[in-house]
Amino acid sequence: MDNFLIVLAIILAAGVVFATAYFLLKEFFNNELKTRQLKLIEEKQKVSLPVRLQAYERIVLLLERMSPANLVIRVHKKGISSIQFQQLLIQAIREEYDHNLSQQLYISDKSWDMVRNAKEEMIRQINTSAGQLKEDASSTELSKKLLDMSVEKLATKKALVFVKAEARKLF
Repeated sequence: MDNFLIVLAIILAAGVVFATAYFLLKEFFNNELKTRQLKLIEEKQKVSLPVRLQAYERIVLLLERMSPANLVIRVHKKGISSIQFQQLLIQAIREEYDHNLSQQLYISDKSWDMVRNAKEEMIRQINTSAGQLKEDASSTELSKKLLDMSVEKLATKKALVFVKAEARKLF
């Protein structure tokens, strides 16, 4: 009976040692896995952060170029009708937008929706302003009408504020 108790005590002690070693090693390997995952995420951010920042820069540039003041100055040509100018303005907006379509990969869906809505709203404003003019109106008259729009109410301004705030969250 004494031998049986001694063997039982040894088996019990070995079981405790085995269980302790098992749980310690399991915890060690879990921590090691977490450390490697964090390093991998950090490496991905080193690569992706500059690309994402560049995307935000390009979106800000797109929104600035779509704003009425910058758009009118950049696209305006003397001696053309308001209808021709309207077409040039819309074409410029669409080209800018199409050129930056790939940037939606790097910004949030909400930001991209705001950019898309700003584009559509700007085109709508151009069409509305042009529709309020006489058929023989000059491009200068359309320019004045577009420049008189309230800057604070512009969708491009709202989108710009949102995109800038989102980009600041990256830091």
